[in-house]
Amino acid sequence: MTAPDLRHVETWIFDLDNTLYPAELNLFAQVDQRMSAFIARTLNLDTKSARRLQKQYSAEHGTTLTGLIERHGIAPEDFLDYVHDIDVSAVKPSAALDACLGELDGRKIVFTNGSVAHAERIVAALDVGHHFDEIFDIAAAGYRPKHEDEAFARFVSRARLQPETAVMFDDVAKNLRPAHARGITTVWIRTQQDWGVPPEFLVKDDSDRSFVDHEADDLLGFLQSMRHRGRPQ
Repeated sequence: MTAPDLRHVETWIFDLDNTLYPAELNLFAQVDQRMSAFIARTLNLDTKSARRLQKQYSAEHGTTLTGLIERHGIAPEDFLDYVHDIDVSAVKPSAALDACLGELDGRKIVFTNGSVAHAERIVAALDVGHHFDEIFDIAAAGYRPKHEDEAFARFVSRARLQPETAVMFDDVAKNLRPAHARGITTVWIRTQQDWGVPPEFLVKDDSDRSFVDHEADDLLGFLQSMRHRGRPQ
């Protein structure tokens, strides 16, 4: 893997789940099951109906949570607390990630559709929490998914970004569109998960990938390849 020259970067923006840790750990499977369980319990549905509604809201509203808020007025804090009550023991301290993050000059921010509490658990498990200046979560985004312009505008304002000196890493390609539109360098961390790949990437050879500046199979490998180019200045 050959990494681009990112020596202009002053702000490093990282997605959390399936980006800071490998997607192969499959923590989202636990979250996915708990979302279905929450819907079944809250809306008094059987498991099959709850799961169907979960996927419908995710497709129509960007996230399941957004759909539940707009359609049913559920308290987002209750949802987030419940679905993120998972076993994160598969996430181990990463000395390699710690070393790579330590060599990146500038601010480092986690930008997640999850909660601050969930992000704090994950970065603590990785033993890299000390590198991050801020965690911007879905509550800070007004409970709007990060691929929506409204959510991204909130992020840019709060972080006081200079887009031309920022880079964003995310495993969900569509989340990079509003970043690229503002002049932020984008890196798509490819996984085997369907939700990370825009449908047009699968069915059109001429699909517009202009909002993805760079692609990588995993974040750690990408950052390690940057080290071989020399430390960013």
